[in-house]
Amino acid sequence: MFTLVKNIAVIGAGPGGYVAAIRGAQLGANIYLIESGKQGIGGTCLNRGCIPTKTYFRNAEIMSTIKNSEEFGITVDGFHLDGKALQERKNKVVNQLKGGIESLIKSYDNIELISGKASIKDKNTIMVQCDNGEEREISVDNIVIATGSEPTMTETKGVDLEGVITSDDLLDMEEIPETLIVVGAGVIGVEFASIYNGLGSNVILLASRMLKNADMEVRKRITPYLKRQGIDVYMDIRAKEIIKEGDKLRVVAKYKTKDKEVEVVGDKVLIASGRGAVVEGLNLDGVGIEYTHKGIHVNDDFETNVEGIYAIGDVNDVGIQLAHVASSQGVYVMEKLMGIKPEINLDVYPNCVFCLPEVAHVGLTEEEAKEKGIEFKSSKFLFGANGKALTLGETDGFIKVLADENNKIIGVHIIGPHANDLIHEGALAIANELNVEHIAKTIHAHPTLSEAFAEATLGLNDQAIHMAKPRKRR
Repeated sequence: MFTLVKNIAVIGAGPGGYVAAIRGAQLGANIYLIESGKQGIGGTCLNRGCIPTKTYFRNAEIMSTIKNSEEFGITVDGFHLDGKALQERKNKVVNQLKGGIESLIKSYDNIELISGKASIKDKNTIMVQCDNGEEREISVDNIVIATGSEPTMTETKGVDLEGVITSDDLLDMEEIPETLIVVGAGVIGVEFASIYNGLGSNVILLASRMLKNADMEVRKRITPYLKRQGIDVYMDIRAKEIIKEGDKLRVVAKYKTKDKEVEVVGDKVLIASGRGAVVEGLNLDGVGIEYTHKGIHVNDDFETNVEGIYAIGDVNDVGIQLAHVASSQGVYVMEKLMGIKPEINLDVYPNCVFCLPEVAHVGLTEEEAKEKGIEFKSSKFLFGANGKALTLGETDGFIKVLADENNKIIGVHIIGPHANDLIHEGALAIANELNVEHIAKTIHAHPTLSEAFAEATLGLNDQAIHMAKPRKRR
């Protein structure tokens, strides 16, 4: 039987686009992968997001360890951070990963990587203004938009002043600001506040609320941890105006629930208010694709209102701006287009915050379970009672596990050492509808941090070994 080979255009080579391209090629499609030279292979995640920030995060971890080295019987004198060397290491890591992805793409003869700016002429035609000056018209069966997102600025007066920056700007700086004011305490704001505090900046964090999607107990615990590190945290407050005073910036902020203002002064002001979809130049209006400031509207299959055109990752209006979710959406769309019945569960995906201590969660929070009317029980195990955490000198935090009335695990929330690695046992449990008994009969190695997850889970049935004997339930 003769099977017609599909031609599919993927616009954007970030973690959504390049993964979609590779999966489509594996399934036999001819792929045109189009990426503007402005950012290059890997998208925001590799060039200006996940990877650069995590290289900086590692530096902050090392700096924190050095500062506390006397706890381990080590005295260190006269250390300092070289901002230029920090940049060079970050660029080296990025370029190594970029080269690896390029090699992966080149290993597929049915992927053509095109450097240029793509515009959609109609549902079967892509126009590309190539970086080499050539203009190409490409005919395809389907189009996948994966152009990602970019930092957005608030409407605060003075955001256009010199020294008011985005996360992109901050990652390009070789110098570490003496005083950094961070506006916003979502994932981006908390990560940069913690990282730059670790790198030596005096950090001031202005937050209307802290990590809004995290479990309330985690949200309450992270604030004193950040303050203890030396970060000045102002909660329930909004930046009202930014004023330039010589080479400094003064931020006037107003509390939301009381008639009071606060003024803080710093060298740089980081606006960490979120990210918006990159749609400029795609000709969405010309093609009739529906979109808002939240992104391109898609259905459950990530298809736009124009048949045959899809949007994955940060650019769509699903509202989950995570690299691993973009990749999963890319695989889903390609499998659907190539006749495979795909599966994806956007209710279960790990959320990771790379701050000190780390924060991670998956599944339902206590607040969400209550809103849904789900009967649940929770159990918490403190890292202070875990042998490996004690040896690391990182005993702050806990692992909390939620289970429903049938003992099925429905939520896992971690604040503490290596939270972003530990969360995946919870993700695996929830995605596969495992219950407390499944975890109980899995032997966890000693001494490891993963024992804390086992203990927290066993605590749901009052079987935890390293917790005090539970009180009788009434």
